[in-house]
Amino acid sequence: MTRRLAQVAKKVGVSEATVSRVLNGKPGVSEATRQSVLTALDVLGYERPTQLRGERARLVGLVLPELQNPIFPAFAEVIGGALAQQGLTPVLCTQTKGGVSEADYVDLLLQQQVSGVVFAGGLFAQADAPHEHYRRLAERKIPVVLVNAPIEGLDFPCVSCDDAVAVEQAWRHLASLGHERIGLVLGPADHVPSRRKLEAAYGASRAAGRELAEEFVERSMFSLEGGQAAAGRLLERGVTGIVCASDPLALGAIRAARRRGLAVPGEVSVVGFDDSAFMNCTEPPLSTVRQPIEAMGRAAVELLCAQIQGSQTHSGELLFEPELVVRGSTAPPPLG
Repeated sequence: MTRRLAQVAKKVGVSEATVSRVLNGKPGVSEATRQSVLTALDVLGYERPTQLRGERARLVGLVLPELQNPIFPAFAEVIGGALAQQGLTPVLCTQTKGGVSEADYVDLLLQQQVSGVVFAGGLFAQADAPHEHYRRLAERKIPVVLVNAPIEGLDFPCVSCDDAVAVEQAWRHLASLGHERIGLVLGPADHVPSRRKLEAAYGASRAAGRELAEEFVERSMFSLEGGQAAAGRLLERGVTGIVCASDPLALGAIRAARRRGLAVPGEVSVVGFDDSAFMNCTEPPLSTVRQPIEAMGRAAVELLCAQIQGSQTHSGELLFEPELVVRGSTAPPPLG
């Protein structure tokens, strides 16, 4: 008990006597200090005293599918900062291959009596993946916000980058340069944002007076290696422009072109999606469609806080406008 008091006191920066007063429900402690002590208990993994367990912790789960793609650390930074401004502590939950599953993380977060959860990518974006753990959160009335895809049948608020506009911008850019054989590298078939991008690509190609051929659409896991393999197949079919569903996929496409002795952008143009960190430092600098991460992350936290406070929230999907960033990986196709 003494060790627990000392650790919590050090974490919060108050005396052990103050921590003791909070744990025993004694007066003489400000509400802010009381909440800080309870949050410290949760963070350090100590159980709250029985009389305090009815209250939810000032913790918020931030569940990410990975940290290798720079877009997810960027979301974590924005969302984590905005949560801290609201007096909430983010608990980062990152999935790893063969490690803790998303459903396991949800169980852990429920045990910690979190105030809410933000999912920025994950199984909810895959239509055919198991969604029972999301329903568990809904049944327990835990505030939840999703980033970049809604879940059919669950009324969680969602903030998304407009996938249709993103593809239209990329497609129009390549078409305006003179590309006619444009290919698409997307995520798995059940990935909701990829489905939306594909539908938009069909519309954009029809608007340009031609139908998008199935052989110009390739699917991949979201990785540089996956992008390289998928783009390699498209290059064999003669595409001169490639629109990718993420920046790592686009970097894989550039590598695939180079492995075939093709110059980027002289012979093949590539457009990414996200505008994640360092894409202006690649060779060539990557043309990409920028997600408004700052605005989306702050909106996600506002929606979450509104739910925590019991306010009426927007239960649909908020769509944010992306922005095409033209750099050095796109140019007119070779003549002939």
